[in-house]
Amino acid sequence: MKLVLAIINRDDTRAVTINLTKKGFSSTRLATTGGFLMAGNETLLVGVDEEKVQTVIDIIKEFSHSRKQLIPTNTATEAGYGYFPSAPVEVTVGGATIFVVDIERFERV
Repeated sequence: MKLVLAIINRDDTRAVTINLTKKGFSSTRLATTGGFLMAGNETLLVGVDEEKVQTVIDIIKEFSHSRKQLIPTNTATEAGYGYFPSAPVEVTVGGATIFVVDIERFERV
């Protein structure tokens, strides 16, 4: 048995979970926050047999989308007189980060 951990942009979570459910997979959603942009994510936990891992990953890939986002940047002055805005930077956010780990033991109580 494997545990698929998928960190997904909050905007994509509904589509991913609906499509996992349609294919017969149960998942647990955890609200999480990313460290880079402090943006809302969801971490999905999906326990599956080893031969079904790729199917779960394929569903996550299909329904998790990357997007461009502008983030503001500020530059501090050397003299300490304050901050001056500079041009925003475009970054790619979204998509999914997926981990697959072995499950040593599983019990339903």
